[in-house]
Amino acid sequence: MPIDLRDLVAPERCGVLTMEIQRGVVGDLSSFPQLAEASRHVGVVPNTARLLAAARSHGVPVVHCTAEFRADRAGSTVNCQLIAAMVRNPNHLLAGTAATEIIHELGPEPGDLVSPRLHGVSPFTGTSLDTWLRSLGVDTVVATGVSVNLGVLGLAIEAVNLGYQVVVPRDAVAGIPRPYADAVLDNTFPLITTLSTVDDVTEAWATAAD
Repeated sequence: MPIDLRDLVAPERCGVLTMEIQRGVVGDLSSFPQLAEASRHVGVVPNTARLLAAARSHGVPVVHCTAEFRADRAGSTVNCQLIAAMVRNPNHLLAGTAATEIIHELGPEPGDLVSPRLHGVSPFTGTSLDTWLRSLGVDTVVATGVSVNLGVLGLAIEAVNLGYQVVVPRDAVAGIPRPYADAVLDNTFPLITTLSTVDDVTEAWATAAD
């Protein structure tokens, strides 16, 4: 039986996660030009910015999940092809550099939380994200960002394994190639998440406030 979106994203139980919407990932310093282009095509940044503005206005917590590497690579295990490719570039998402910054349209605002990780491809393992969300009373996460291929999919799977409900606005996530990302959204995400749009989520919050 479908769950009413208004119940899922009720402000008292909901939190919004941004996944790697960083300057060095999809912004002006991107190391992934195809992913940056896919993000622009979907409108991930402006759509997520609208979502975050609405979230903050309704008291919904915002957590930015970011990726970075130390210069000495301590804390980052090279155990897959993706991470191996990343660490070959000594300047890739180097901690403390502009590349790791969240794209400025998204903040962070003073009330936001930022959850960086040094290892892996998804945001819960090895970070305080789960603890933070539980301390805030969150049991539904709204996932935004990149990529549908790995990061957002991994976020959704980890969140479900930890007992969260997951809502994914299709116009706030991207992956490459675009037809593949669409296929994953059409065939995999409906099994573990509630697919929606930014407008649907913000309308649900507005309705809850009436």
